[in-house]
Amino acid sequence: MANGSISQEFILLGFDVQQQTRFLLLGFFSILYMLTLAENITIITVVSLDNHLAQLPMYILLSNFSWMEMCYVTTTVPRMISDLISPYGIISFQACFLQFYFLFSLGCTEGLFLTAMALDRYLAICHPLRYPQLMTQHSCYSLVGTCWIVGFLWFLVPVILTSKLSFCGPNIIDHFLCDPGPILSLACPPLRNAPFVFQMFLCVLFSSNVLFVVLSYGFVILNLIKTSNEASRRKAFSTISFHIMVVTLFYGSVALEFFIPGGDNHSEATKAVTLFYTAITPFLNPLIYCLRNDQVKEALGRLLKRKETFLRRKMTV
Repeated sequence: MANGSISQEFILLGFDVQQQTRFLLLGFFSILYMLTLAENITIITVVSLDNHLAQLPMYILLSNFSWMEMCYVTTTVPRMISDLISPYGIISFQACFLQFYFLFSLGCTEGLFLTAMALDRYLAICHPLRYPQLMTQHSCYSLVGTCWIVGFLWFLVPVILTSKLSFCGPNIIDHFLCDPGPILSLACPPLRNAPFVFQMFLCVLFSSNVLFVVLSYGFVILNLIKTSNEASRRKAFSTISFHIMVVTLFYGSVALEFFIPGGDNHSEATKAVTLFYTAITPFLNPLIYCLRNDQVKEALGRLLKRKETFLRRKMTV
């Protein structure tokens, strides 16, 4: 590309690996993607068809979280799988910024849902008597709607500002997705306020959500320590431990990207961390939330038993 020409498309370099390793990655991420969809579809189905779980705020939040995870992983993984098949991934300007927008909007929504879940556990454990009045179905669905709306509006301004920049080559993005760091490095000067605005929006969102989650679970843990009932304390600790694990995986991997030092291995380390929170954590989250959740397992058992009874009746008819 000649100097001064405007890029209409980008090239995603993806992973710098040999052809044999590419086929292994292709198989691994294809299976991982299908399992992630299957896990989250199972959670949504179980919660939707179980009359008891469908009325509980915690599981209303969890089913919406599963919808969000399916959208989140679909934003990056299918494109990554496609680029592993082809020698290099060409992506148009519009498609690149659409992926950029949806990736960060859904990531923002995930952070807000984690905050909403922390709020739900705080109210349920620290204010059990007022919980039915505070967390009604109406207030829960209002909270869910707020998470989706704010999530998709929060990064709209930074993405628009970044898309207005000129990109005059080279048009090669050393990543497997359209990440703002590599994109801004390809922009022609002057960059104006786009990098500052993006960092400001990201820092405000990240710090406020982390602070709220830490304070919520901090109050919950203090309240549980004071509880005299050993059985209820153990059950509550078991529940919030899974929540804290999911929060740690998501925010820990996002925070780690800010502390990756520069150098020759900077891009490869960034790819590894980005891969973890865009592909691995969506696979792990349903397992962490539901593998040890007795209510979900019981509801799944009832659903399977109901299906088995239906099939038997159909066969006898």
